[in-house]
Amino acid sequence: MGRNTRKRRTPPATKAIAGAAALAIGGGGLVWANFHASAHEENGGRHNATRSGQVRVATINCPDVGQKLTKVPRKARWGVARELARLDRQITDAYTRLAETRQAQAGDANYVENAVLGPLKAKRAATLDRIDLNIERAGGQKRGLGRFARCQGVPAEQPGDGDGGQNGGGQDGGQGNGGQAGNGPAAEDFIRIEDVQPGSRNLPNGLPANGDTGSTGSFTTVCGTNENGLRNSDNVIVAPGVSNGAQHQHDYVGNQANNAFASDEDLAGGDTSCQNQGDRSSYFWPVLRIQDGTQDIDQDQPGGGQDGNVGKIVAPTEVNLTFVGNRTGDVVAMPRALRIITGDAKAFTNGPGNANTAWSCTGFEDRQVTDKYPICPEGSGVVRTSSFQSCWDGQNTDSANHRTHVAFVAADGTCPDGFQAVPQLQVRLVYDNIPAPRIDDGRLVNPYAVDTFPEQLHKPITDHNDFINFFDEDLMNEMVECINSGRDCQ
Repeated sequence: MGRNTRKRRTPPATKAIAGAAALAIGGGGLVWANFHASAHEENGGRHNATRSGQVRVATINCPDVGQKLTKVPRKARWGVARELARLDRQITDAYTRLAETRQAQAGDANYVENAVLGPLKAKRAATLDRIDLNIERAGGQKRGLGRFARCQGVPAEQPGDGDGGQNGGGQDGGQGNGGQAGNGPAAEDFIRIEDVQPGSRNLPNGLPANGDTGSTGSFTTVCGTNENGLRNSDNVIVAPGVSNGAQHQHDYVGNQANNAFASDEDLAGGDTSCQNQGDRSSYFWPVLRIQDGTQDIDQDQPGGGQDGNVGKIVAPTEVNLTFVGNRTGDVVAMPRALRIITGDAKAFTNGPGNANTAWSCTGFEDRQVTDKYPICPEGSGVVRTSSFQSCWDGQNTDSANHRTHVAFVAADGTCPDGFQAVPQLQVRLVYDNIPAPRIDDGRLVNPYAVDTFPEQLHKPITDHNDFINFFDEDLMNEMVECINSGRDCQ
């Protein structure tokens, strides 16, 4: 998936906290120790971290081709989406081989290159050729995508990539990648919310503040907390027609017809969990799991245990879906079937450019982090907050990379040239049912984690959120009028 037309500023918390604060035991309780995180090397430079003279590879970083495909003929998009999903599956298979051959790697310095990265490159090259062919046959220009075939091994001591990847997220070389399935999370992925500075992350772009003269109203839709347990590991936006295209489970509220094969007509006619039946929009996000040693019903299924997502799924205890206005002027109606993705499921290897979800705790929501899971004090629940792009290009309900048809507002609240402001969706998820992780004898106990692609090591920075607009026209117009007139409605 590609970047927005206007590059999003890296959240301050991502810079300030990356690489610091790993959990340790001392004095009978939790204390914090800083882990050294050297500066990231540009252009995928080799890292010097070694273990017994040999770099230990923790995960795999491949160029995210989907981000780079900003122009794909409409006739080719279905076929290209299927090939992009095939690339994801190839990375997963290679990561699985990487994780299962640690003993062989220890005895052969060239094992990862010869047995994992080399075969992966060959498979990717063939798939990228098919993507080029799909585009060319539909009248587009061949892109020469084969140059993105090669992937890199990411050292255990310092994950990151040549495109601005995260620093300081490394795993303990002797303990693997942590987590119940061996692919995260690890102790250094957590931080006590009391140790996060207040005001550590800016308010969501587009949120009207006191003194603003723009559209200051709001519209709230109530769609439940997924009480009926509607989940699947599809993503109809990114991988239409591909079962398990997400390789992780999503919680769904709102539209009940959302799966990989749903057409716009299917979604428009689907049932909805929203109290106002005029809202058949689809709201979905990756599930959270508690890795307490138990398994859920998908332990042997795609999207679950087969893809490294293990532990007990916990649904949010509170879901707040609110649309707000623009700081500088009125908003216009969203078009039917508008698709928006915020955040990046591959942000650990892609870098933080599209990372957007904020983690916090109830009672501490002025303290937010993007690249850490918060440890909340007793009586406080985990909070996930996403504020979506709120500038629309006025023409397209989607784009080839699912990014460039929408954009975030600038710091002054304005939209890029040629874009117009639409109501901004803000999703707030609260989990009062997650016990605080702890450290016993140096081991992380009962961690929680967001579902991810397995090579992303269950990093919190990979959290994301998805929306497809299926408000009926009258209700959407009511929302716009409410927001523009400064009222709070539902």
